[in-house]
Amino acid sequence: MIVLTNVCKIFDGDKTPIVAVDNVSLRVERGQIYGIVGYSGAGKSTLVRLLNGLEKPSSGEVRVAGQDIARAGGEQLRRARLKISMIFQHFNLLWSRTVSQNIAFSMQIAGASKAAISQRVAELVALVGLQGRENAYPAQLSGGQKQRVGIARALANNPDVLLCDEATSALDPQTTDAILDLLLDINRRLNLTIVLITHEMHVVRKICRRVAVMEAGRVVEEGEVLEVFTHPRQEITRQFVRQVSQYQEIEQGFNPLLVRHLPGAILKLTFLGQSTHQPVVAELTLRYGLPFNILHGKMTHTANGVFGELWLHVPAGEAQLAEILADLAHQGVATEVVQHA
Repeated sequence: MIVLTNVCKIFDGDKTPIVAVDNVSLRVERGQIYGIVGYSGAGKSTLVRLLNGLEKPSSGEVRVAGQDIARAGGEQLRRARLKISMIFQHFNLLWSRTVSQNIAFSMQIAGASKAAISQRVAELVALVGLQGRENAYPAQLSGGQKQRVGIARALANNPDVLLCDEATSALDPQTTDAILDLLLDINRRLNLTIVLITHEMHVVRKICRRVAVMEAGRVVEEGEVLEVFTHPRQEITRQFVRQVSQYQEIEQGFNPLLVRHLPGAILKLTFLGQSTHQPVVAELTLRYGLPFNILHGKMTHTANGVFGELWLHVPAGEAQLAEILADLAHQGVATEVVQHA
C-alpha cells in the first residue's frame, strides 16, 4: 500500500542545508496500522507530508496505493489526495460550521451530490459515536468529540489511507484510549491502512502492528511492535520502551528505584511465547538453592500479542549470577541485570 524507497528531504538553511528525512525506506501493507515514533525534530511530520504530497522528496520514491506521489502533480495529485486523508493534533475544524457541516466539507469540495453527502454524514456520525451532536459547533464539544469529528471528516471520501499526525497528543489519557479504540475499530471494519505519527510509545503499543523509530531524520529501528518492545536494539528505542514501562510500574505501585538498596542482584525477566507458561522462578529456586524474591510482575498487551515482565531479587555472587543468566538465556527468557551489588 505504501512504499518509500531511499527517500530524502533537504531544506535550504540559512548557512547549511537541513536534512529532515535521510534515506528512509519502509513498507506499509494494506490494512495495517503502522506507527512512526520519534522525538521532536526526528523528521516524523516531514515524512507524513511526503506521504500526502504536501512536500516533494529531494530524492527517492514515494508510492501510495500504486500512485507515484513524488512525481504526481495537478489533477493527478488532487485525485490521489482524495484517497489519502489526515487527522491532526489540534483538530483543524471549521469553527463556524456544525459537526455535520464539518464532516460534509471535504465531500462538497469533491463535488458529491447533496443526497450522497447527507447519507454519508449520517453514516459517519454513527460510526464515530456522535449521534445527537450533529448540530453542535466545535466550541460546544470536548477534545475527544472534536477529534471524532476530525476522524469522520477524514473518512468522508472513503480513503485508502488515513494519516494521523500526533492525533492524540492534545488529549488526556482516558480520551486517548477511547480514540485509539475507535481507530482500531475503523481499521477492522473498513480494512483501512493507518499510519500513526507520534512521540507516545503507549499509542504504538496499543494498536500498531509494526513500528519505525526515527532519529535525526533516519529510521534507526523497524519491526513488529512485540519484537521492538521486547528486544529493542537502539538506545533511542530503549528510551521509548522505558517510558512506557516506568509509567506502568509507578501506576501499578512499583518503583524500581525504591528497591536499589537490596544486596545482590535485581533482575528483570521478559517472557514471550511459550516461556510465559514455564515455572521459571520455582526451577531457579530448586536448582540454585537461593531465595528468589519476586518484586513485581506484569503482562503487557500489544497488537501483536502479550509479553510478561518479572522483577526478581536474588542474593547471588558473580559466579552464581553468571550461571543463572546463562540458564535463563537457554530457556529463552530475556534477562536484564538492573542492579548487582
